[in-house]
Amino acid sequence: MSTVDVRHYVAADLPEIRQYILDIHVEVRQRDFGLTGPFYDVERFDERLTMYASRPGWTAVLGWEDGEPVGFCFGTTLAPDTKWWNNMLTPLPDEITAETGRRTVALNEIVVRKPWRGRSIAWQLHEAWLTHRHEERVTLLVNPANGDGAVQAVYEAWGYRQIGQQQPFPDSPVFSVMLRPVKLT
Repeated sequence: MSTVDVRHYVAADLPEIRQYILDIHVEVRQRDFGLTGPFYDVERFDERLTMYASRPGWTAVLGWEDGEPVGFCFGTTLAPDTKWWNNMLTPLPDEITAETGRRTVALNEIVVRKPWRGRSIAWQLHEAWLTHRHEERVTLLVNPANGDGAVQAVYEAWGYRQIGQQQPFPDSPVFSVMLRPVKLT
């Protein structure tokens, strides 16, 4: 497994890293994967990035190799009044959805540029990001159609399990909702 230099960031650092994140989003989501439509427009992504970073507990990591950004991941703590669980297609029991502001972190995005894929860089970024998290569990949304299910299978290999589906925005895909402990035993 090759490694990259991983740097940790907090919300106050967003002005320094915003353009790297936006450029990688466009390169990977739009050019590599051909994801188009209003939900994937860079302006909408930037709005979501700003919204996520405005919440307490937002952190990010960027991977670097030879001074070039290779990928990123970021997420934020789910607050007691979070709307994260509101759009489940089948409601989940309260013991899963009850939040304390310390129980769950949401991995909002993880993206690796094409030249660095297949080298376990995404795993490295993911695990480096989680090392600074103090919540019990981590949740994420994945489009089950991505890579004909291969992307979801990667998350399953990382210890996540699907607990339901949701559509968080009217123009977003229906996502698989996945969950795992922050620290694997």
